[in-house]
Amino acid sequence: MNLLVRGATLVDGTGALGRRGDALVVDGRIAELGDVGTTAGARVLEADGLVLAPGFIDLHAHSDLAVLTDPEHLAKTTQGVTTEVLGQDGLSYAPVDDAALAVLREQLAGWNGVPDLDWDWRTVGEYLDRVDRGTAVNVAYLVPQGTVRLLVVGADDRPASPAELDRMRGLVAAGMADGAFGMSSGLTYVPGMFADTAELVALCEVVARAGGFYAPHQRSYGRGALAAYAEVVDVARRSGVALHLTHATMNFAVNAGRAGEFLALVDAASAEGIDVTLDTYPYLPGSTTLAAVLPSWASAGGPAAALDRLVDPEALRRIRYALEVEGSDGCHGVVADWSTLQVSGVRNPELSGLVGSTMSEVAAQRGADPFDVFVDVLRRDRLGTTILQHVGHEENVRAIMRHPQHAGGSDGLLVGARPHPRAWGTFPHYLGHYVREEGVLGLEECVAHLTSRPARRLGLTDRGVLRPGTVADLVLFDPATVAAGATFEEPRRPAVGIPHVVLGGVPVVEDGVRTDAVPGRSLRHGRG
Repeated sequence: MNLLVRGATLVDGTGALGRRGDALVVDGRIAELGDVGTTAGARVLEADGLVLAPGFIDLHAHSDLAVLTDPEHLAKTTQGVTTEVLGQDGLSYAPVDDAALAVLREQLAGWNGVPDLDWDWRTVGEYLDRVDRGTAVNVAYLVPQGTVRLLVVGADDRPASPAELDRMRGLVAAGMADGAFGMSSGLTYVPGMFADTAELVALCEVVARAGGFYAPHQRSYGRGALAAYAEVVDVARRSGVALHLTHATMNFAVNAGRAGEFLALVDAASAEGIDVTLDTYPYLPGSTTLAAVLPSWASAGGPAAALDRLVDPEALRRIRYALEVEGSDGCHGVVADWSTLQVSGVRNPELSGLVGSTMSEVAAQRGADPFDVFVDVLRRDRLGTTILQHVGHEENVRAIMRHPQHAGGSDGLLVGARPHPRAWGTFPHYLGHYVREEGVLGLEECVAHLTSRPARRLGLTDRGVLRPGTVADLVLFDPATVAAGATFEEPRRPAVGIPHVVLGGVPVVEDGVRTDAVPGRSLRHGRG
C-alpha cells in the first residue's frame, strides 16, 4: 500500500526547522518529500496541523517478553515508538541454557512477569528469529553481560577463571554475530555486579571489534555515582568500545544539583576521543524491584539463596545494618529511606492491597517496623515485588536532557498493577511537558533527541530521519495537544495527540486506534 501524508509540518529529525509539506511512501520507504500533489492509488492522510516526524526510538526498553506475547503492545505503539532496544541492564533471556533460563524466569518476574509461552530459543539469534514471527515494533538487542556470566560462572560472587572468561568472550562474540548491537551490564544486579573492571574490559574488547557499543547500568546512581560513571568511561577507554550511558541520572539527595559534574565527565571523555552518548527518561522517580535494594552479598547465588537468607537471623541482622546504617550497594550506597520505596506491583495476589503504598506507610498501617515489612513482603512475594523509588531531582533531569549527546529512553517496566508511567508516557511527555509547557527543549531539537540521535547510536542509516529512501517508520502528532495520558495513578492510559503511527509503511495506529498489523521485525547489527 502506498501512502500520501498531505499538509503536515515536516520535522525531519535532524534538528532543522519544520516546514510544511507532503510525504509519499512507496513500498515501505519514503519516496518523496515536499509538494507531492496528487498520486493515483495512494491512501491519503490529511495532516493539516500535525507534525510528521520519524518514528521514535526507545533506547532503553524492557519489553523483552511483551514483544513476543502482546501483539497490540499499546504501551509503545500508542506513543509513537517504532523501535525498542532490549536486553538491557545486563539481564535478559538470551543466550541461555535450560538451567540459566529457569533462574532468569524467577529473577526477572518483577520486570517481565512469567507469561505462559513456548520458551523455544536459547541463542541471541534464535530469540531474534522468534521476534520475526510478528510483533508490533522493531527490536534491537544487546547481549546481557549478567546473563552471560550466569550461564558461565553462575550466580556466585567470585572472579571468573581464565577459561570462563574465554567462554564469556565467545558468547558475546556469538551474540554480536547473531545481530546484537552491543552489550549491556547491570552492575547493581546479581550476577553482573560480580564482574570487576578488568572482566568488563575483556568483554567490551569483543564488542568493540564487532563495531557495537557498551550500555552499562553502572555500580551506583547514588553516593558513588561519579565514581561509577568514571569506571565505565575507563572501560571504554581501555577497550576501545563506544559507550552509551543508559538511564543516565544523578539521583538521591546526595546528588541534588550535581548534574553539571556528571556532564563535565561526559564532555571530558568526548574531548579525549571516547565515543560517549546517553539517554534518560523525563520523570523523577526510578523503578526497579524491591529485591534490588538488598546488599549484593545477600543476593549472591540467585533467588533461592536470597530467600534462604531472609529467614536467617544473622543474615537479617547484617542486611538491616547494610540498609539502615551503612548504605547498601543495592541502594546505591545510600541509607534506605523507606518513605521513598513505593510498591507498584506484586506477584502474589494476596499482597495486592500494598500497591501504591510505601514501605513506611505499610509499616504505619501495621504498627510494624519498616525493615520487618520489607523482609515480609520480599518473602511472601518471592522477590517479585516491583517499586517506584522517589529519588530524582528536577534540576538534574532538565540539565541532563539538554546535553547534545542526549537521547530518549523509557526504561519502562510493563508489568504490575501500577507500573511507572514512563513505560506508556515517555515520548509524549517530552513533547508535551518539556517542549510545549516548559520550553526546556525546542520542538525540532526534541524530535532529534528521540529519532536521529538514537538511530545514530545504533548505526541505523535508513531510520531516524525523514529523507527519500529511508524506511517509513513515522509518527504524526499534534504539537498543541500531545501529552502523556499515563499518570502515576493511571499508568496505562495511552498518549494524547498521536493519531497516526506507521511502521515500514504499514499503519499500526490510525486515528488513535491500534490496527491489527504486526509489521515489526528484529533489526540486526550490520545487516540493515
